[in-house]
Amino acid sequence: MLQSSKIILKKIKNKPEIAVILGSGLSNFFNSSEIKENIPYSKLPDFIKPTVKGHSGNLVTGIIAKKNVICMYGRSHIYEGNNPQDLKAPIRVLKDIGCKILIITNAAGSLNKKIKSGSLILIKDHINWSGFNPLIGPNEENYGPRFNDMSNAYNLQLRKKIQKVSKKSKIKLNEGIYAMYSGPNFETPAEINALKILGCDVVGMSTVPEVIIANHCGIKTLAISVVTNYAAGLSKKKLSHKETLSEAKKAEKNIIKLIKNFIIDYK
Repeated sequence: MLQSSKIILKKIKNKPEIAVILGSGLSNFFNSSEIKENIPYSKLPDFIKPTVKGHSGNLVTGIIAKKNVICMYGRSHIYEGNNPQDLKAPIRVLKDIGCKILIITNAAGSLNKKIKSGSLILIKDHINWSGFNPLIGPNEENYGPRFNDMSNAYNLQLRKKIQKVSKKSKIKLNEGIYAMYSGPNFETPAEINALKILGCDVVGMSTVPEVIIANHCGIKTLAISVVTNYAAGLSKKKLSHKETLSEAKKAEKNIIKLIKNFIIDYK
C-alpha cells in the first residue's frame, strides 16, 4: 500500500467506492453540504501538484445519495515534465482505499463539425498518440498483470448505465473515440486530419494514462469529454487554453448533473 493511501485512510471514516477525476475548467463537483474531507495534494507524497490553470490539486471526499465518493480536483500531465510512470500512483491510491469505479472527465477538441463546443462525448475507446505508456518499466504484480487486456477499458456495462441516466436527465450524450496527444502545443491541422482518418472523434492531452492504469489494477472506468473547441483546421479561430477553460465552465452544470445522477442511480 502506498504512503498516501495510509494517510487518506486515517482521515476518512468510510472507504469510497466511486472516484471522479475533474478535467480542465471543472471544479464544482461537491456542494458544501456534501464535503467530508479536503486534502491538498501537497499533503500526499504520491501526488504531484498540477501546474496548469484549472487544476487546483485537492483530493476531496464526500457523500452523494448515501454513497461515499472521492474526487480528484485536477490532475498532472506528461507535458508538465512529469515522468509517465509517476502518473500511476494517484490511481493506485484510489485502488488501495477501496474504489471500484472511476469516472474521468476531460476537456477535448472536436474532430467533427457536427460535434460542437459544449457537447458531452462518452468515450468508448482511445488511440494513444502520445508515445508514452505509464506501465513501461518493472511490473508490480500486486496491482495487475504484466500484459493487461484493454478490450473493455471503457466499461461497456457502465457505459450502458450512464446512457440510460443521460436520457432520464435529458442530457445529450454521444459516444466517440478519443485520441491522446502529448501536448503542450495544440495539434497541427495535418495531425488532426490523420486522426480523423484513424476514426477519432475528439482529441486531448490526458485521460489515457489514467485509463491504462485503472484497467491494469481492476478499476472499472468511464470517461467523458467536454468539447471546448474545434480542433486545428476545422475553424479559423486560434486555439487557446483560456478558451478551453471558459467553454468547459459553460458545460460544467450538465456534466456534473450527469455524473451525480449516475452515482445516485448506481447499485
